[in-house]
Amino acid sequence: MSYIGLGRISNPTDYNPFDKSAILVLNQEFYYRFHKHWQSSFALSYRRQNEYFDSYPYERENPAFEQEFRFYSRFSYVLETRRFKFIPTFRQEFRKFYTPTFAREAENFQLRSRVRLQLSINLDAAKTHQIILSSEQLFSASKLYAPSQWEKLAYRESRFVGYYSFAPKSLPFIFDLGYMANRLGTTSPIYVHYAALDVIWKNPLSHHKMAKRTRIGNLE
Repeated sequence: MSYIGLGRISNPTDYNPFDKSAILVLNQEFYYRFHKHWQSSFALSYRRQNEYFDSYPYERENPAFEQEFRFYSRFSYVLETRRFKFIPTFRQEFRKFYTPTFAREAENFQLRSRVRLQLSINLDAAKTHQIILSSEQLFSASKLYAPSQWEKLAYRESRFVGYYSFAPKSLPFIFDLGYMANRLGTTSPIYVHYAALDVIWKNPLSHHKMAKRTRIGNLE
């Protein structure tokens, strides 16, 4: 699966979700179903995250953005019936960070583990309409550049996601509309809210075969 993601954000005061550029994502993931119930994947990803000041007038920071190269793999157990699909997943990531000029960031790199439970519910026999719900917890440890030291492995955040998915049989596309509540921190957590639209083109190089649903929405 290949995808390009674009995100935009609001200012803290105007709540216009399209006000400013937030992120660019380029992602390539390879899936392998090696058993009826087991699936694995390996992925490479590039992300450009824009940075803004927290105080008015919320201009770009200097440097204006951070670059990230991400390598990850995941293992999933797939339990499927005619109506439901339940998928627990473990995902291990290596994240490397750079400034706009490819200099080292203060956070040199990070090891992050993600544990997710996902439930897909078919709303019709043809599986054209689906509801997809998931809960994911993230744990990480970072290697700092200056001073040179490791942060300890700890829980960092949770992500609660809901998607409506529409896959018409007459078209080679899947359309997803989703929402995520991102809980950050532990003792005094804050919440960040996301809305997303995915358009997935199934088997773009083939005119004769249609892919099965093997993915989830890309609110990651």
